[in-house]
Amino acid sequence: MDTTVGGTDSTERPRGPRLEWTVVSSDIGPLLLAATPEGLVRVEFHAGPDRVDAMIGPLVSRLGADARRPAPGAEVLLAEPVRQLRAYFSGALRRFDLPLDWRLSSGFNRQVLQELDRSVPYGAVVGYGELAARVGQPGAAQAVGNAMGSNPLPLVVACHRVVENDGGIGGFGGGVETKRLLLALEGVLPQPLF
Repeated sequence: MDTTVGGTDSTERPRGPRLEWTVVSSDIGPLLLAATPEGLVRVEFHAGPDRVDAMIGPLVSRLGADARRPAPGAEVLLAEPVRQLRAYFSGALRRFDLPLDWRLSSGFNRQVLQELDRSVPYGAVVGYGELAARVGQPGAAQAVGNAMGSNPLPLVVACHRVVENDGGIGGFGGGVETKRLLLALEGVLPQPLF
């Protein structure tokens, strides 16, 4: 029986879409990055060695993807996200320009995250209630908070720029101190003294 399809041995083809992942160091700790051929699909904070398996397993399951971790510097799908994250942390990049795979977000959450990405630039903040109004749902500030908490692409889709309407910093999936550091990097808050 011939197992070739278009000249390629079909037994060697991956079972699902390819998922490339890596862990990169940053000013806020190790970050797990994952991408599919469609674009960057996941950014995770606190990606120490003890947490990586717990992060990758569910992602592979949810996407039905074959995953691989290339050697550092040998990234294909993640080469540009890694480059842009380094430029962001060095202060040389103010807007990420990456293809994004939005499959891990849907409905209202995706609508809010896409509005955030489109309308809140580097160095600016928006209140939860104001962002809710921008997507036509005034009074849905709490739902916006939930959307921020479910953001599969923090940093790139900058949920750290969403703050409380009364001026408080609000919560953050990466931790409030991480949020402070990111807002300081962007000039919204003063740099920490230590």
